[in-house]
Amino acid sequence: MMRIADIYGRIEQSGRSEVFIHLRPQDDVEAEYRAAEGPLAGLVLAVKDNVDVAGVPTTAACPGFSYTPDADAPVVSALKAAGAVVIGKTNLDQFATGLVGTRSPYGPVRDSRRPDYISGGSSSGSAVAVALGFADIAIGTDTAGSGRVPAGLQSIVGIKPTIGVVSTAGVVPACASYDCVTILAGDLSTAQRAMAVMSAGAPQRHWAPDTPLAAASTPRVAIPDQLPELDADWREAFGAAVRQAQAAGFETVPIAMDAFFAAADLLYNGALVAERYDAVGEFVTTAEADAGLDPTVTAIVTAGGSYSAADLLRDRRRVEQLRHEAFAQLAGCDALLVPTAPAHPTIAEVAADPIAVNTRMGRYTNFCNLFDMCAIAVPAGTVSDGAQFGVTLLAPAFHDGVIADLAARFLAEPAGAAWPEFAGAPVTELAVFGAHLRGQPLEHQLTERGARWAGPLATAPRYRLFALDTVPPKPGLVRADDGGAAIVGERWVLSTAALGEFLADLPAPMQLGKVELDDGSWITGFGCDHVAPAHGRDITEFGGWLAAQTRV
Repeated sequence: MMRIADIYGRIEQSGRSEVFIHLRPQDDVEAEYRAAEGPLAGLVLAVKDNVDVAGVPTTAACPGFSYTPDADAPVVSALKAAGAVVIGKTNLDQFATGLVGTRSPYGPVRDSRRPDYISGGSSSGSAVAVALGFADIAIGTDTAGSGRVPAGLQSIVGIKPTIGVVSTAGVVPACASYDCVTILAGDLSTAQRAMAVMSAGAPQRHWAPDTPLAAASTPRVAIPDQLPELDADWREAFGAAVRQAQAAGFETVPIAMDAFFAAADLLYNGALVAERYDAVGEFVTTAEADAGLDPTVTAIVTAGGSYSAADLLRDRRRVEQLRHEAFAQLAGCDALLVPTAPAHPTIAEVAADPIAVNTRMGRYTNFCNLFDMCAIAVPAGTVSDGAQFGVTLLAPAFHDGVIADLAARFLAEPAGAAWPEFAGAPVTELAVFGAHLRGQPLEHQLTERGARWAGPLATAPRYRLFALDTVPPKPGLVRADDGGAAIVGERWVLSTAALGEFLADLPAPMQLGKVELDDGSWITGFGCDHVAPAHGRDITEFGGWLAAQTRV
């Protein structure tokens, strides 16, 4: 296959041997690429080397830890079943412990554009593989920002889902309570397609029945009122991103970030690091000298063994207290917009002060998983020094569709259906014909419940429409016993819980029932009882509510 040959040629000529720990034989990849079928056929997949791929060693960037799994991790299996082809396993900060991409005996992963600079981690090889065109999509993981920081520095998209809606089976744990599998891709659409497929692989947590699917028509987005760790040029880059958000229709609301930052500090400077010891501490403390352990990672993991269960419970209570305080700041907002990373250090700077630089890189990421938030990192231009700049949109658990919608608006891309709609989120379609149409007085009742506009529709030619004497004015749709016409309306998609709220609050004479569409399908829609039309005016001849309003 010409495309696979081109990729392998690019890899060989790049001089970037540090990106992959294991590169699969070209002939095998070409054969699988030719045979691939499914919605992701044609996409080349790189996999972070703490995620199992059958028959390929999993090292977690530690040679002495290596094992060869017999089965794919569910996330890998799902992507392969959909047609994606694995090219290899990518380098990472050892045991996914770091945000810099340099803590690996296989070599520091360098920035895709400026090789003296870090790539960001811990999903370093995955991000650079996508940025350099070695793969179309890549699996990463994220506990403290590992799927977001490298996305930001490499000017690609990184989706970090709500904890548990994507399986972590077959993944070497870092902090099991907070670990997520992420997708990295060159654009939002591709990332969403892959995430929708990947999330089907045996999730450990069901979607909430009131899962919102989109943001409000005029979304309110919180931004930090202070920007610690950013120098003047990076502050200007974030200011430009805020202006871009405002131009996209976002109302930005400055908030205090003290509680967010306090939680971020707890992730490493407290007992929560005990989970890292629980994950790999026994191996680290008993490994042979030639195991290839990174000294910084060893120090972090070993320190986690000094905490008691009481210490861990105390810090978890503190996280919950800080979460309550932080979410009070977010009240009334659809999402939070922050810089993905506060700086882009050189590899030499990290080597000179590995702990402090890594801590700085997590300023705007560490709190996310502790607070059970979802996030999407997207490109947002460059900084004056040539660094790639990115921002991250964050929201509470199960609001993945909201931030996907906001990310599309920010990037000026078509929104469409967000990935949770294809990943098991409980949704239903609703047909509206009057005051709930876009731009009409009751549209907010849909958008406030996270409903997504899905386009126009028309009924079968068996309905009549009546203008009812209500406040605000609205029509009533009635199926005709004989005659009738096709009536135009709109299709919205919303959670099942939101539909239940509509039904419970629906004022007489309105009803929800099945409506036949012009293609012969049926959909839940707004109608009214057969008594109401006797008190209204027949406007069927206009073919729809909006046309009747403009022509009367």
